[in-house]
Formats: sequence, structure tokens, C-alpha cells
Amino acid sequence: MTGGWGVYRSRRVAPLLVLGFASGLPLALTSGTLQAWATVENVSLQDIGFLTLAGTAYTLKFLWAPLVDRFAPPWLGRRRGWVFLTQWLLAASIAAMGFFSPGSQLQTIALLAVWVAFLSATQDIAFNAYSTDVLQHDERAAGAALQVMGYRLAMVVSGGLALILADQWLGWGAMYWLMGGLMALASLATLWAPEPALSVQPPRTLQQAVVEPLREFFARRGAWMVLLLIVLYKLGDAFAGALSTTFLLRGVGFDVTEVGLVNKVFGLAATVVGALAGGTLMTRLGLYRALMLFGVLQAVSNFGYWVLAVTPAHLYSMATVVAVENLCGGLGTAAFVALLMALCQARFSATQFALLSAFSAVGRTYLAGPLTPVLVAWAGWPAFFVMTIFIAVPGLALLWWMRGLVRALDVDEMA
Repeated sequence: MTGGWGVYRSRRVAPLLVLGFASGLPLALTSGTLQAWATVENVSLQDIGFLTLAGTAYTLKFLWAPLVDRFAPPWLGRRRGWVFLTQWLLAASIAAMGFFSPGSQLQTIALLAVWVAFLSATQDIAFNAYSTDVLQHDERAAGAALQVMGYRLAMVVSGGLALILADQWLGWGAMYWLMGGLMALASLATLWAPEPALSVQPPRTLQQAVVEPLREFFARRGAWMVLLLIVLYKLGDAFAGALSTTFLLRGVGFDVTEVGLVNKVFGLAATVVGALAGGTLMTRLGLYRALMLFGVLQAVSNFGYWVLAVTPAHLYSMATVVAVENLCGGLGTAAFVALLMALCQARFSATQFALLSAFSAVGRTYLAGPLTPVLVAWAGWPAFFVMTIFIAVPGLALLWWMRGLVRALDVDEMA
């Protein structure tokens, strides 16, 4: 058993930082960063909003997750083989986006973004199953925290840093080529990561891979309410972040480099602090109390965007808001990932984690993306960000109502 800070040095835990980075890198490149590129090339707000539909693959990935459970490439084991394959396909596909422009070739860029999202979702299927399988019970809080830390570091690199590189040095195309190269480098961690100690027999048939994970999950008490909780828990956060880059650029008036610099410096610092604190606090608080506390914090942090919307633009205020959002959002996500791990049976971890995480993307893809431009146009930026706080309340209320079930899934009960 590994305790204290030493858990982060475990061979099972440490690689999750880089693998989490690889998992998070494509998302901003097909959402926020692509949004910024489209914004500076004067693509309409409605078209920018519908670009978020490229993330549909994250919602539907449970449909092909059984294939990942049933089959495996002939290298690196059942989970790491898929991770390595998708990482190299992603490296090539992200680089390919750099050869086109949203201003004049929006349809081509959108199709490439859909393909990258599909590959990224497939990588997530295998990576999340690997994490669930490889971590011991007492390592799950730290493992979830490092996953989130790597994921959010990737969001800073492919978001804030990417904006600076594109605006000041490389241009948008070359920046996407660089991000493809980073994905290829991240694949080295897949080679270093160990195989899970417990070897689980894969499903013998594709039918078994499809039917048994669903049958096992939906036979549980409160299964449908668990799915509703997963949709609602981060919904307020999803609405606040859906057009946050466009808000900072067009709504407040910061330039691309200012937004990138603040995201890079303050977002990075808050991400590191939030992830490490989250892993430690989750171990002490338990799963339910961590979810409730971090959920309240991530909801209240949206108030910072309201402050930016009603006060004169200033780098200090933007830096504070970005730091608080990254800190609170990172805490909430770390607890949320630990919840998803706790809900998975080892034998069906790829399909069940994919199903659960796909439901978590429903709000971001089908609600926040398309509806945010409508709400902003109707109410204006200040009122919209107040709305996002209230949008978070149903998820917290449902969490409180289901507190007994969530407590039963706590760290010592995970299996």
C-alpha cells in the first residue's frame, strides 16, 4: 500500500500524468483553440457555436467501446495497444488541421475536427479503462488527480500557449503541426507504463462485450439516477466554458496573446495546485464530501466571469478569474473521475467508463455548445454567467439526494 505523497511516485500512478496530457491535448484543438482561430478570422458566432458539435464523438463513444474491450492490437497489451495506436493517428490528424483555415475552408476544418474528436474519444476509452484496471484502491484518488492534472496541463498547452504561439511566432498552421508532434512524444509514456497486475479475461464474443456491461450496470439500484447525476454534475461548468475564449476576446476585448499568456501562466499554476490538492483532499474527505465541496466551488467560480463582464478589462482581474476557474474546475473534475472509476467493474471497464463519460459529455456537446450563443444573444454576457451558477444547482441537489449511494462507492469499496 502506498501512502502520503509517495503515491505519486508509484510506477502505476506516475505515467498517468503524461497519458492524461495526451488525453486532453486534442479537446482544446477542436474546441477552444479552434474557436479562437475562427473568431479572429471573423467566422459568425452561430457557426462557432455549432463547431462544438465536433465533440459528438465524446458522447457516442460507448457505441464502439465494446470493440476496445473485445479486440486488441497485437502489441503492448489489451489497453495500451489501443492507446498507442490512437496517439499516433491523432498526431498525424492534428498536424493535418494545420494545412487548412476556418475562414476559407470551414467545412474541411470541421470534418477534420470530427475525425480528431473520434480518435481522441477512442484513446479516452482505452486510457480510462487502463487507469481503472492498473490502479490499486488506495491509489485511485491520486491517480484521478494526476489524470486531471495532465489533462488540464494539456488544455493550457493546446489552449493558452497555443494561442500565443499562433499569434506571435508560428501562425495557426505551424502551431497545429507542433501540437501533433507533442502527441507523438506523449506516446513514449505509453511504452513506459506497466501492465495491470490483475489480468482480466476479456469478453469471448462481441455480443458479450456489448450486452454484459450494460446488463450489469443497469441491474444496479439507482442506475438511471446515476446517469442523470453524471449529466448534471458539471453542467454549469460546461455552459460557462462553452464560449469562454470568445467572451474574453470579443466580449471583454483582450487580444489573443493576453488571453494565451494568462491561461498559460495562471492556468498552469492553478492546475498544478488544484490537482495535487484534489488528490490529497479526496483521500481525507471521502468521495461524497469531495464531490459536494468541489462541485460548489466550481459553480461559484463562474461568478468571476460575471465580474469580468461588468468591470473594465484588466489583466489582473482576468488572471484571477482564470486561476480560480482552473483551480475549482480541476478539483471538481478530479472528484468526478474518481466517481466514474468507482462505478466501473474491472471486467467491463472500457465499455462502462465510456458509457459514463459519454453521458458526462451530453451537457457540454448538446446543451452548452448550441444553447450558449442563444442565451448570450438573449440575455447578454453578464446575465448569462449568473445563469450558469443556477444551472449547476440541480446537479448538486441530486448529489445530496443520492449521498447514501455515493458513499457506498467510496475508495475502500471500489472494485
